[in-house]
Amino acid sequence: MIDDSKTENHYVVATVKPWNISAFNQYVDDLPGSWHLLTSKGELNLEALQKINPRYIFFPHWSWLVPSEILEEFECVCFHMTDVPYGRGGSPLQNLIVLGHENSKLTALKMSDELDAGPVYTKLDFDLNGSALAIYERVSVLCYRLIRHMVYDEPTPVPQEGDIVSFKRRTEEESKLPEHGSLRGIYNHIRMLDAPTYPKSKIEYGNFLLEFSDASLHDEQIFEAKVTISIKKPSQS
Repeated sequence: MIDDSKTENHYVVATVKPWNISAFNQYVDDLPGSWHLLTSKGELNLEALQKINPRYIFFPHWSWLVPSEILEEFECVCFHMTDVPYGRGGSPLQNLIVLGHENSKLTALKMSDELDAGPVYTKLDFDLNGSALAIYERVSVLCYRLIRHMVYDEPTPVPQEGDIVSFKRRTEEESKLPEHGSLRGIYNHIRMLDAPTYPKSKIEYGNFLLEFSDASLHDEQIFEAKVTISIKKPSQS
């Protein structure tokens, strides 16, 4: 039964990735309250948020640091793709795959000035099979399961427990296809970067740029992938 006292609450979702924007449009109509979507850095400002006065601000995927003044005034919730405190930091999906993980947890945590260090509301399991896009799309659905839980139940977050393991954000230079290793390692390298807005796994060959996607692993001896060949731009030379 829906608690009518929550129907007048306002909620904000701040995200920049197309799969999360699609999930917002798909799921928020079934949730109580008034919902606001922010998709650019300029929209997230204190004055605008004060006019909305949201109960929660949810960050399914955000590319910028959230100002301290916003964290202090509103309850801000991010969704991190590791079982924190393991895996705090950048590029969680890619780092998990590089380290050989096949499963992980999506964590809803209260944001603080220290990256990914806030107390935890709840976690959900997910697997790391398929391309980066396929994984991100699955996780975007899980985000709204967690959002629904928070809207209805308003859980109290609890401090993180365990040893802290930090991840480092990957650079575009690390998108180059490794020259050594196993076929599975090459397959994983291609698939973990295979999503819109991410730099594809690539090889530079003379003045050509080869970018790989749609990897399909048949066995440990062979796999297939799509290759797109273009002339390198001057900045890539």
